[in-house]
Amino acid sequence: MPISAQLSTSMRALSEQRQSLQDAKEQAVGAFRQSLRCDLLLTELAEIVDHSLNELLALYPLPAKAALLAVGGYGRGELYPHSDVDLLILLEHPATEAEALQISELLTAMWDLGLEPGHSVRTIAECLEEATKDITVETALLESRYLAGNPTLARAFERAIQAQLDKHAFFRAKLLEMRQRHNKFDNTPFALEPNCKESPGGLRDLQVILWMARAAGYGNNWAEIGKQGLLTNDEVRYLRRAELAFQRLRIELHLHAGRREDRLLFDVQPALAKVYGFAASGPRRPSELLMQRYYWAAKRVTQLNTLLIQNLQERLFERSDELAEEIDQDFYRLHDLLHTVREDAFDRKPTLILRAFLVLQQHASLKGMSAPMLRALWHARTHIDKHFRHNPVNRHAFLSILQQPRGIVHALRQMNDLGILPRYLPPFRRIVGQMQHDLFHAYTVDQHILNVIRNLRRFTMAEHAHEYPFCTQLMADFDQPWLLYVAALFHDIAKGRGGDHSTLGADEVRQFAADHGMSVEDTDLVEFLVREHLTMSMAAQKKDLSDPEVVLHFAQHIGSTRRLVALYLLTVADIRGTSPKVWNAWKARLLEELFYKAQAVLGGDAPDSKAMLDKRKKEALAELRLFGVEENAHQRLWSTLGLSYFLRHEAAEIAWHTRHLYNKVDTETPIVKARNHPHGEGIQVVVYTPDAPDLFTRICGYFEQRCLSILDAHIHTTKNHRALDTFMVLSDKSMKEQRPFLNLIEHELIGLLAAPAAPEIQRACIGPSRSRQSRAFPIRPSIELRSDEKGEHWILNITAGDRPGVLHAVAQVFVKHGINLRTAKVMTLGERIEDSFLIDGLKLNDARGQLDFERDLMAALQ
Repeated sequence: MPISAQLSTSMRALSEQRQSLQDAKEQAVGAFRQSLRCDLLLTELAEIVDHSLNELLALYPLPAKAALLAVGGYGRGELYPHSDVDLLILLEHPATEAEALQISELLTAMWDLGLEPGHSVRTIAECLEEATKDITVETALLESRYLAGNPTLARAFERAIQAQLDKHAFFRAKLLEMRQRHNKFDNTPFALEPNCKESPGGLRDLQVILWMARAAGYGNNWAEIGKQGLLTNDEVRYLRRAELAFQRLRIELHLHAGRREDRLLFDVQPALAKVYGFAASGPRRPSELLMQRYYWAAKRVTQLNTLLIQNLQERLFERSDELAEEIDQDFYRLHDLLHTVREDAFDRKPTLILRAFLVLQQHASLKGMSAPMLRALWHARTHIDKHFRHNPVNRHAFLSILQQPRGIVHALRQMNDLGILPRYLPPFRRIVGQMQHDLFHAYTVDQHILNVIRNLRRFTMAEHAHEYPFCTQLMADFDQPWLLYVAALFHDIAKGRGGDHSTLGADEVRQFAADHGMSVEDTDLVEFLVREHLTMSMAAQKKDLSDPEVVLHFAQHIGSTRRLVALYLLTVADIRGTSPKVWNAWKARLLEELFYKAQAVLGGDAPDSKAMLDKRKKEALAELRLFGVEENAHQRLWSTLGLSYFLRHEAAEIAWHTRHLYNKVDTETPIVKARNHPHGEGIQVVVYTPDAPDLFTRICGYFEQRCLSILDAHIHTTKNHRALDTFMVLSDKSMKEQRPFLNLIEHELIGLLAAPAAPEIQRACIGPSRSRQSRAFPIRPSIELRSDEKGEHWILNITAGDRPGVLHAVAQVFVKHGINLRTAKVMTLGERIEDSFLIDGLKLNDARGQLDFERDLMAALQ
């Protein structure tokens, strides 16, 4: 037969095989949709590929005496809908040129068949060498399965791999590999977009356990491992159930994406929730219920993973004899681990459950709990019921855990991991694995709460004093830090219920305090902190701190210096515990400024506008003298500035402005000066130019073009009709790039303001307009417009999802409706903006004008 005819026949046969393969896969998926038996689907898909490969080898045979082996997951006889087909082509000797060509044709045919093979071509010696270099390779080879070719070579390979296996070295390497993988995922199964295969508590953790047990000779599946005494029957059942749950989830991800996809992305979660049949429950979305179910399963896997690995470690690595050291009648120390005297200690005396954590805290030499004790604690969690919670001994033990000088965060995290904390505090159980779709929390509610307690604890530790020296100083003088931990434990405990979580949480902590015999004074403090935990950050970031009335009202609302200190510490810890991206030096400075001003008021120093004004002017003049400015040179400029200017700017800012403007008071040419903010990250930009209706719009447009986030804006119009506007912006430039960038801002902004018309905005940086998270969980824009307390201006509050150009769009609406901007507070929380503006304008004086303005503003935000 001519070569062309042979090729045509092969191509036709390959096309038929490809269609047959696709049909078989579709039938398997259809059967899965009826049965939901994921184990059957994975096995059937592997068998379908086995059959296709054997058919393919009839057209494209292996080299003589070679063997084809399945490895990895395919070697286990499991194949997900869009997983790679991992293969090993095993040779007796390195491939000749002709054999290499033959193998290349076979692999090309596999791709044409739609198999997407992940392959390696090696001799036995090469396999052994690669296995010694890479634990991942060794693991994949241990799961090899013969498919076709030379069976004698395949058996020799299997014997060689088993002979080389060192179960102790394998255990250590897999443990290290797992820890490195967990570090990559921040050591938490509670990421908002977890990888169901690789994240802690996912499928890979289950596989690691099986690999370790198999290498040690303890069995190839959960039942066999259980028979070795490493797992109880309940634990075998839990692990098998979790394995099936994660298998189905990964299958659904593959089917939904139409490709290999293991991440539970925000835009996928609603579709998966629909597949699983979840319906909205009150304020909670179906996707939130799906993810909470996922987190519970991942947490269970994490718990059992810890128990089984510790059990394996104790079996594999025998320790030298060491005398047990008695701690008390219930506990003893052995190999630096805490043990119970009796195996059934927690069943006989459930009060020991909480005391175990207290004993661990009180003995610094202990490195943890033994595997049998951890297992016993996990199983004993069911003893924590209403009677347990009402027992005064247990209530005293729980408060004692919070009052210890060390180990508090570790104890609470371990109690949460073992299911003890959620059972002791039923309200806490409701927020375990609860997602937060506010676009700035990066953790589930329970993990956020534990992060806040960790941050508070760091304020007490000398080794962390350099991080937040002011917080460390305040905490050192605070007499009962444990009250802050109680407040942190409850501050978000009512999330996801609907209603005001601060008020509901205050009710919960008041009940907790009554149950645990806390004093009236301590109860009042923790209740206040939970109810008001958002008050200080809102005041600092949304209100004008230069207004003495604002500070006075805030201080009166707080009521005492002790409350102020406690609220400040909780606020800093809370913001730091939301997401690494939310905290910055600007927020830190605002909170400190509000703290000092409120502290002065609470100390009896009532705000006096005149005295503050005189002091501020004297300080500014003293700084001007340091720069050689003549004694009375400032007078002409200052005579054009109203009282509000001096109240809204610090002395250093006034001196900075005056230094550059005192001899250019009536200039017609725009003046722009930029500098690094003297109190931390960020750039200050001052603009002095003849006032114009579209001035704010132009400036916002420029900052948008340069991808500079506006954090704050002080807008002032002088008596000689000049705009003196100060902006605080954030840049992503490095310190090395900053100085030239400041010069560039000055040059470009002057050019833009001097131009007869505002140019069209073109972004000079690259980035997505909206993130996947904001697209999946959009924030509905809201607008609040109300008159200020003096009836002179209007306060506009805006909440919306952040996106490039949003502030510029708002400024354009101001221009369209003739709105004058007096000052602006711009706050970005992750991908949520909460901006406040002090404005006035004729249109705001009648209802129709307000409606038109709000309608256009809403359109701009959407």
